[in-house]
Amino acid sequence: MYIAELKKWNRKINLTAITDDREMVIKHILDSLSYGMGFASTVGLKLLDIGSGAGFPAIPLKLTRPEITVTMVESTKKKASFLRHIIRMLKLSGVNVVDKRTEDITDLFMTFDVVTARAFADMNTALDAGTPFLKRGGLIVLSRGPEESLEEQQRDRAGVILEMRIPLTLPHSDYKRVLWIFKKTG
Repeated sequence: MYIAELKKWNRKINLTAITDDREMVIKHILDSLSYGMGFASTVGLKLLDIGSGAGFPAIPLKLTRPEITVTMVESTKKKASFLRHIIRMLKLSGVNVVDKRTEDITDLFMTFDVVTARAFADMNTALDAGTPFLKRGGLIVLSRGPEESLEEQQRDRAGVILEMRIPLTLPHSDYKRVLWIFKKTG
């Protein structure tokens, strides 16, 4: 249902450049689910997804981990409308959409256990944007191509330490990704 609705809405507004069903499953759904390797799911865990776009990775994570609470930040109003529509259609509870820019939601600072950001700027920008929303000890989970690296000085500036780096190949494909898991230190 999610993919069918995404394709329908994609004809009107640009949600994804990928339109082939198989590619959508691999590069959107399976890639999103891989973020789950970066954190342990517990009842009451609060996840913030920055730049949610069409709902990746937040919606697939919520569908497979109904015990978590998800907040999606998407400043583009049309995309936020799609997210609200898909939440209603899939009858998801414990999911919220904030249609503002991250710098405009400072009231949510230090609220979340996990922050995700998929296809949201470069890694350092994602770290700088996501870190303020984390509780101390919280995790930022990012997915990037296998060739991406991170400058040591900039990682320290963001107030996080690299907890783990997980190279992976998505199932049923040769699509290589690396999960970067950072822990908030202060």
